[in-house]
Amino acid sequence: MTASKIVHVDKKETISIALWLSLFLFASSTHAEDVSITVTIKDHRFYPSVSKIPAGVPFNIVFINTDKTPEDPASESMMFEKTVAGGSRQIIQIAPLKEGSYNFFGQLSRDTAQGTIIAE
Repeated sequence: MTASKIVHVDKKETISIALWLSLFLFASSTHAEDVSITVTIKDHRFYPSVSKIPAGVPFNIVFINTDKTPEDPASESMMFEKTVAGGSRQIIQIAPLKEGSYNFFGQLSRDTAQGTIIAE
């Protein structure tokens, strides 16, 4: 015959455990669709040229090209390259980034289309 233990947990401990568990679940439920930045391509430039995102979380970059000509946003550090036709938009999913600055550029307008994402 085995003995079983009865564990009593008071109400304060139960509430505390529930709050910590819900905080953990909320923090771990952030997905790329939750974090998104929009970059507009206008006159062969990126607006805004600098955007901030939380570090360690996947996110989306929505490129909206208001020019009549295409642009090819690209980044070696974030590992993406995408053609955005004139008058269209593209969504690029980016893996979580460590804290730091990450540059991107327009391959067809490299002198003017420059951008930076800062992961904090």
